Amino acid sequence: MSYGTLPSRFLNAVDSIPNPRAQLVRVDGAWKPFSSAELLRRVAGLCSAFVELGVKPGDRVGIFSPNRPEWHVADFAITGAGAVSVPIYFNESPERMAYILKHSGARAVVVAGCEQVAKLLEIRSQLPALEHIIVSDGGADVPADCLLYETLIASASDSEIARYRVQAAQVLPGQLASLIYTSGTTGEPKGVMLSHTNFCSNATDTCVAFDLQSGLDVALSFLPLSHVYGRLLDYVYLFHGVTVAYVEQMDFVPAALVEVRPTVLAAVPRFFEKIYARIMEQGSRLHGPKKSIFSWGLRVAARSVPWKAFGREPGVALRLQYALADKIVLRKIRAATGGRLRIAFSGGGPLSQDLIEFFWSVGVPVYQGYGLTETSPIVSSNYPLNRIGSSGKIIPNVHVRIADDGEILVQGPLVMQGYYQKPEDTRAVLDTDGWFATGDIGFLDADGYLFITDRKKDLLKTAAGKFVAPQPIENKLKTSPYILNAMVVGDRRKFVSAVVVPNFETVSAKAAAEGKKFASRAELAADPWTRALVDSEVQRLTANLAQYESIKRFALIPEDFTFQNGGLTYTMKLKRRVVEQQYRDIIDKLYADVAEPRPMQMR
Repeated sequence: MSYGTLPSRFLNAVDSIPNPRAQLVRVDGAWKPFSSAELLRRVAGLCSAFVELGVKPGDRVGIFSPNRPEWHVADFAITGAGAVSVPIYFNESPERMAYILKHSGARAVVVAGCEQVAKLLEIRSQLPALEHIIVSDGGADVPADCLLYETLIASASDSEIARYRVQAAQVLPGQLASLIYTSGTTGEPKGVMLSHTNFCSNATDTCVAFDLQSGLDVALSFLPLSHVYGRLLDYVYLFHGVTVAYVEQMDFVPAALVEVRPTVLAAVPRFFEKIYARIMEQGSRLHGPKKSIFSWGLRVAARSVPWKAFGREPGVALRLQYALADKIVLRKIRAATGGRLRIAFSGGGPLSQDLIEFFWSVGVPVYQGYGLTETSPIVSSNYPLNRIGSSGKIIPNVHVRIADDGEILVQGPLVMQGYYQKPEDTRAVLDTDGWFATGDIGFLDADGYLFITDRKKDLLKTAAGKFVAPQPIENKLKTSPYILNAMVVGDRRKFVSAVVVPNFETVSAKAAAEGKKFASRAELAADPWTRALVDSEVQRLTANLAQYESIKRFALIPEDFTFQNGGLTYTMKLKRRVVEQQYRDIIDKLYADVAEPRPMQMR
């Protein structure tokens, strides 16, 4: 079966379902639309420029840009020329950026945004093989030897579009389309080789049951397009005539939700965790009757979980209570997401079942799926037949089996070609029959729904030999309104502990109600009152865990884990080894009185 290529699928969408609002971008406080015809004109103009610069099929071209229209212009122009796109996270470190461009052998790079231009120019001397830099919106200090994106596309017309169609027709489905360097939690990044078939099969097979509406649906694009998850979903949107509204920074997402009022979006678990935390924070600031009404509305929503999340028929009384709660409380909660969301995808990691149930109960349908960069990425999806707690059913034309040790193995047209210039790493995860070893632990239930229990490499093994999956425990803790984040530790230790980040807004509000006030986050985290509050939450949320899984001790820290402080990857996954090293002294103190005597090392 041929799934086509990225440029052929793009052209088919432009021709068959033209969209006058294919792209939306915020300019001077207003959302400016660009039509699919204008997108094609820009793509064709940039592609012609690449060809004139000597970019040939198979050449690597970097894309260093936040989520904005230029990203997709560059991507479709690069792949239309038969070249290979190499996306780089828009807030990447100079060292890692230099590594990616060197390792991939990029001959050219498209860079958009003043900050990104400045970062690239800082390391340009380290990249002797880089021949061309194409700059968009780079400010006044762009060097003369850089090419201006705006100039290259300015005069593109029908002749460039016709040339693009000819070039695109020469691209083959099996050709390499992109090198995506995995963020990784440890070690050197690896360039995942994804072909046109990898992307296009996933864009096709993932959305067999989607009911996306051309010209009506609006999607918010804020997951970094350097990450395969956000990129694949944006392909799905563009190939189906859905308007894509770009958000350059996560800080702008709350405002964009209200202004754009999307009907569909894709996000990672941390996004939903932050929305939940914000709802709890806003509720904590209420007083008197307003607070009572807010709390009542959430209690009604909680009682509605069997109905809203699992489809069980409610009683008349609950229906009436929910209608009232929806009118005065829940509708306002949905308004923070724009009030029109009918599909919200969650991927990139496990989302707590409690949080999924919460969002369904307040009228925000969240569908969890599963995938990896190496699988282009989506392996399973809960849309439209949702089974909360699972990662959904395996998408068509994909095969999954569970190894003897519980590892999930995947085979199909979505599986990568391998890791660029790393044959040993490729052989370690991809066998000769095309089965990819995901490194994730899970199982398939009797109805074919996939359940992920943990990352194989993240499993903790206590000193007693018991294996503990940290992510489900962390997800439980993060459902507390008083806990912002948590990391479970205990590998090769006598028992399991945790590093916990308090939710400073909700804890401060509760403290104020009891006549306490903290001068700083550090003071809040160090106060015995806070410790007692968090301890009660830890005990409540982990009461049903096995004895060897239960958290015996925890430490409170004043700052959250972030990309900036090295605690998270750019896809907001926890860098466990990094965090463990950062808080090594604090973690060691949790076990100081139970440390075993160790023999002295002989030198």
